[in-house]
Amino acid sequence: MNETNLPLGRETDYPQTYAPEVLCPIPRADSRAVLGLGEPLPFSGVDIWNAWDLTWLSPNGQPRVATAEFRVPAESPNIIESKSLKLYLGSFAMSSFASENAIAECIERDLAACAGAPVKVTVEPVADNESRSAARLAGACIDELDASCSDWDVDARLLRAETSEIVHEDLHTHLLRSLCPVTAQPDIGSLQISYRGPRIDRKGLLRYVVSFREHNDFHEACIERMFVDLMRRCGCDELTVQARYQRRGGIDINPIRSNAGEKPLNLRLWRQ
Repeated sequence: MNETNLPLGRETDYPQTYAPEVLCPIPRADSRAVLGLGEPLPFSGVDIWNAWDLTWLSPNGQPRVATAEFRVPAESPNIIESKSLKLYLGSFAMSSFASENAIAECIERDLAACAGAPVKVTVEPVADNESRSAARLAGACIDELDASCSDWDVDARLLRAETSEIVHEDLHTHLLRSLCPVTAQPDIGSLQISYRGPRIDRKGLLRYVVSFREHNDFHEACIERMFVDLMRRCGCDELTVQARYQRRGGIDINPIRSNAGEKPLNLRLWRQ
């Protein structure tokens, strides 16, 4: 990946009319090669993007506002660089579209071209979402465990499991933090781990998640690293790792990786 070609971290113009050319792909293969991943992938999954500030003009010039959900499949060859998506969505502000369906079809086509695979897009008027409530992650929260944290380089050796006890449980934490690999700005989020297999040591898991605190990588790559490390170190039979990152620039990114065949849900947390 040549980061000098990315709009993230650079001063850029903000187009006010439809500009699909600003979208920038980033190959997934770069981060997966570091993890030793090839085909077939050990997981399936999706990256769920929520855009909260989508606005455009109706044919008579009246502004329209909506929220949008984009689902980029994990098997797509590219992720979509986040600032380029922000610039792209902003370019709709002074562009005219006949309906929500028309703008959804346009975004779906452009994002699929960037990601290199079909992308599912849903656009909903803000008025249709005013009654949505916040959700809670499943299972036990591990944030209040008395765990000494001093490892600031990601270390899979912090993970361990009790092989004599097989469980099926959900664990979550709100202490996820990593750094953008281009700007070094912090990405803050919550994490849920659902698994069946040897019981995972919770203090070790918490220390492992905290060790991402100064780790430079994209949201999607962080979650794939977690999935791989948990499988290799803890021997899970089934595993789902999902993150709910807080929004930046009106967009939040929520990667999910799983070998359990679970249907990915887009549950908004209260701090999102």
